[in-house]
Amino acid sequence: MDHRSFLASFKPHPLQTSAIEKFRSGLAGGIAILLLMLLIRHLPQVVHPLLIVTSMAASATLLYATPHSPLTQPWNLIGGHLVSALVGVSCGAFIPDQAVAAGVAVGTAILLMQFLNCLHPPGGATALVMAIGSTQLHDAGWQGSLYIVAINAGIMLLLALTINNLLKGRRYPVQAPVPPTPPKPAPFITLDQTDLAWALKQMDSMIDVSEEDLAEIYKLALHSAQQRIDAAMPR
Repeated sequence: MDHRSFLASFKPHPLQTSAIEKFRSGLAGGIAILLLMLLIRHLPQVVHPLLIVTSMAASATLLYATPHSPLTQPWNLIGGHLVSALVGVSCGAFIPDQAVAAGVAVGTAILLMQFLNCLHPPGGATALVMAIGSTQLHDAGWQGSLYIVAINAGIMLLLALTINNLLKGRRYPVQAPVPPTPPKPAPFITLDQTDLAWALKQMDSMIDVSEEDLAEIYKLALHSAQQRIDAAMPR
């Protein structure tokens, strides 16, 4: 990569969503956090006082700006936060140095979320909060901390199910894709990056991939298809 390409990579990637969709995402995220705080405040405080976990703000960003992303689906949201919380609490309890505890907690949370298919980026923040978090969280103990995270994540899921499905053009959750049946032979058509950009614009929903990455995926897929065709041809 030459220096011009390197510097060009720092340019912002424009979001292929309309201004109305951007506004709706911001409004929905703000309403979700407002409702979360009100519910946390008024729910019965059973053993330990309920707190809002700050990483829920990062979850709100993903849930309402990229509701169709694989990283925002229910298992990712709930599993990601709970696995990360358990890792964070454990590191905070057994590693005395906070810096080491923080690094181990975040790294281990990322690793486990990937193996458990529940990768949710805000989970890393949850692991950090649990490892070096507030005195109130530490006073709650590991069971209380997990309970607080579970309540936060559960409310966020209910809000996402309600708010996203009230907004036109959105569906939440999104089912995992089913392997497609082999298509019938059709005339060979090549796609240009402008075609990919047009398709993204028609969806009017933030997709967690750039046009450049999508074009690279398409190119690699074509290469794989060509290799498969070449291997199947009689010699």
